Amino acid sequence: MPKKKRLLSIPKPAHPLKRKEALPWQKPKPLSEDPTIANKLEAILDSSCHVPAIEDIDFLKGPNARGIRLQLDYLKPQVIFNKHGIEHTIVVFGSTRIVEPISAQNKIDSLSKKLEQKPQDKRLLKKLAIAKRILIKSQYYQVAREFAGIVGISGNGPEDSRLVVMTGGGPGIMEAANRGAAEVQAETIGLNITLPNEQFPNPYVTPELCVQFHYFALRKLHFVLRARALVAFPGGYGTLDEVFETLTLIQTRKIAPMPVVLVGQSFWEKAMNIDFLIDEGVIDAEDRDLFWYAETAEDIWLSINKWYADKGEIL
Repeated sequence: MPKKKRLLSIPKPAHPLKRKEALPWQKPKPLSEDPTIANKLEAILDSSCHVPAIEDIDFLKGPNARGIRLQLDYLKPQVIFNKHGIEHTIVVFGSTRIVEPISAQNKIDSLSKKLEQKPQDKRLLKKLAIAKRILIKSQYYQVAREFAGIVGISGNGPEDSRLVVMTGGGPGIMEAANRGAAEVQAETIGLNITLPNEQFPNPYVTPELCVQFHYFALRKLHFVLRARALVAFPGGYGTLDEVFETLTLIQTRKIAPMPVVLVGQSFWEKAMNIDFLIDEGVIDAEDRDLFWYAETAEDIWLSINKWYADKGEIL
């Protein structure tokens, strides 16, 4: 007769956390064994050295952890965008001060009332003159809003995240672009930055896509990383910074050429005298062709698509 197989004695799985008997280090050394250790354990536990690195805020904010912070500033947005299927973006820049027409007019009305009391106040007169110029430029708020709406319904409609409007997440032109996309129920991205004075994101950014950066450098990287076009409206230092940096990256072929559209030719020809730079010999004539001007939302959209068609690609 064949021998019966002997069943092995297998212990039950151990509890993942609890033990029947505590390990030696699960309780402190009693004072009865060494009275000289009084208060020593508290001193150790209260020491910043004993705090795990991932929980030590002072350490994480200090100079020694800068490399780690740079990595995290890159990684978190990357994970978020991958999760949402964000493949490509059209980046929209422009002044935070160019507000919608009704707000621009309200500013003029407010200043006009103040001037009725102080008609010779030079400071108020200067502010009124600027406010009137902002009202003229407020047309661009409408253009940015309309353009973002066109992008939002492109492709397979608002739920298609392959081409998404991205801004710096602030007010003005950025608000207009996020707003236009949101109005057609499209996802839209805002890349905020921590500043000494608190910056509020505009309310039209998709909540799950409103990222806040610590470093301008990593924010700039994410502006360009998925960009299929840069559309710049009239703006100040921040807008000029992004425009020139993108043009430099294209000029040097550090990135592949992409459309750069400057909206508002009359503004940009004064803000950026490209012919002067060519005549002075500091850039080449071919660098003029790294961008072009547009005035309307339709002009922007059609010209970007034509650029890609000329390249033999589809936006």
